[in-house]
Amino acid sequence: MGGADIKESAILSLGGEVIARMRLKSRLRWFVVVVSAIALSSLVQAAEDQPDSPKRGTLSLYFENDLFAETDQNYTNGFRLSLVSPDLDDFQRRFIQNEPLQRAFGWLNPKLQHFHSLFLEKPKSGDATSRRIVLSFGQTIYTPESIDATQLLEDERPYAGWLYWGVAYQVRTKNQQRSEDHPLSTDELQTLGVNLGIVGPWALGEESQDFIHDLRGFDKFQGWDNQLENEPGFQLVYEKKHKLIPTPKSGFGSDFIGHYGGSLGNIAIYANAGAEYRIGWNLPDDFGTSAVRPGGDNSAPDTPATPGLGFHLFLSTDVRLVAHDIFLDGNTFRSSHSVSKEHLVADAALGFSFSYDEFKLSFARIHRTKEFKKQSGAHNYGSLSISWNFNI
Repeated sequence: MGGADIKESAILSLGGEVIARMRLKSRLRWFVVVVSAIALSSLVQAAEDQPDSPKRGTLSLYFENDLFAETDQNYTNGFRLSLVSPDLDDFQRRFIQNEPLQRAFGWLNPKLQHFHSLFLEKPKSGDATSRRIVLSFGQTIYTPESIDATQLLEDERPYAGWLYWGVAYQVRTKNQQRSEDHPLSTDELQTLGVNLGIVGPWALGEESQDFIHDLRGFDKFQGWDNQLENEPGFQLVYEKKHKLIPTPKSGFGSDFIGHYGGSLGNIAIYANAGAEYRIGWNLPDDFGTSAVRPGGDNSAPDTPATPGLGFHLFLSTDVRLVAHDIFLDGNTFRSSHSVSKEHLVADAALGFSFSYDEFKLSFARIHRTKEFKKQSGAHNYGSLSISWNFNI
């Protein structure tokens, strides 16, 4: 075989590999889109089947991107779709007519109550509690600053994507009666959850970013061949929120919500704490403005949404003491690109929120301090969320 034939054969082989890879990416992208659409349509249909039932569950969509701040680097994109279930006791008693499901819930509820007593703070006498399950699906994407470089950039953060499913157990404890046991009114939300997913090419970070850039007509990042390798991800998350200033029932007012928690697993190990102050008209009876951040779910709709229009401004903070971050430290079980991280990272957010009946729309501009030593400066991005307290 001549040199020209060998060269032609190599070109054809390379072309075949490129086409096969493009087809695989396209199929994976459409698989995620179709599965997400089916899940969303099923949730919407379930909500519409019981139009006269009280508003108990919450469906939320969160979208974060640094294009809101006119940058395209570091934590560059994140989305999460979450469903907060109705109160488990109320749901079993009022809405389950199927006998096998009744038996299943009859078995599950005592187990969750036992789980609650083992891992979460026990409610005091007189406290009203509601217990919920939170289901979520999300993705986050990280890139370096340099868009055109094809080589590995040692001093910039690694390319990485994280695609995950999450399930959490959420308990709200509420007692507005002052007594010796309760010198102050109590309104708390505890969340204990697990995220399971994949880091690396299978997380479809490159495909998702290319899709968004194609829609907006932007140039694409050229260095995704240097992203972190495929690795299963596990993250155990706990967070507790407490209303230090209670939410007024209606009209103009303000509240103040503190939180603390942490994360364990090969994805991230950290302890965090922060707070949020809200002021406005008809504040929603929830625990602040959610974000893609793990443990950030804040909706526990014990009461129907306040009818009519509501509006408020908010200022929130979250400070993390970081021991491990796979998106900076690199793969756990194999050699990969990594950078020297900062152990103390803080977020500050300023935003606004509109609510109308059972719907809520929020937007925030978030400022994040440097996450690794050689990062050129702080990072800014925008966070948009839409929530619906639906009937079920």
